[in-house]
Amino acid sequence: MAIYDGKHVHGMHVVHDGPREAPPLVLIHGSGASGSSWGPVMSALASRYHVIRVDLPGHGQSPPAPPYDVPEQAARLAEALDGLGLRPVTVAGHSSGGYIATALAEQRPDLVGSLALISSGPSPDALLPQPVLLRVLIDPPLGPLLWRVRSDAMLRRGVTAVCNRPVDVPDDLVADVRGIGYRTFRTVLRHNAAYIAERSVPARLTALDVPVLVIFGAADPRWDPSSAHHYDTVPNARVEQLPDVGHFPMLEAPEATSELLLRFAATGR
Repeated sequence: MAIYDGKHVHGMHVVHDGPREAPPLVLIHGSGASGSSWGPVMSALASRYHVIRVDLPGHGQSPPAPPYDVPEQAARLAEALDGLGLRPVTVAGHSSGGYIATALAEQRPDLVGSLALISSGPSPDALLPQPVLLRVLIDPPLGPLLWRVRSDAMLRRGVTAVCNRPVDVPDDLVADVRGIGYRTFRTVLRHNAAYIAERSVPARLTALDVPVLVIFGAADPRWDPSSAHHYDTVPNARVEQLPDVGHFPMLEAPEATSELLLRFAATGR
């Protein structure tokens, strides 16, 4: 479906889908994932928009490039979008990708016309106890050892562990996740936590004059689903909760997710 090959722009792998003359829609994946995580919604989104998927540094086909703090990653993304000559854009971020999207809007209000956050926890106190498999893979002493011997089946279970519905994990996502280094992943997680500990996402968005869509799975096992309503305090924000959906709405409910994104990109609501 890509209308031209993926290429590296300011160190980040970028893939374009849909008509280039259409309004731009930028998709940012979460930690431990890649642009491939958006695969199930691409057909619908690219039918109306010029969709730009990025692999953040150290993820997917983008090489490692520390530091990995959220504002620095947002600044690199801004450079890439400037290099592509795109503005203003609708930006959608999944999980911690929502933090990169928020930081991008903080730094470059001229660049971001509207902002969609999917499964982005608002603050540290909303984090739930993580699934056992993820804790084992992430935390020492077993984490570094298991990381080197992860099988495809284990990588798929890592994704499905945060889903509430049965999903088919795309093969390209599995391949991309395999390439993420343990130290990079741990560092990214630490910087994500620091960003929302410094100031909650709703507080950051309240200071911005930008339309916001928040999509949350009502059965998210990573973040307390009721914390989605912390975003109710944000002016120009709309919160949508998807019944029986976990942390990956794009994989678990691609039709509902794409419909919400299409409507928001078209109307800002």
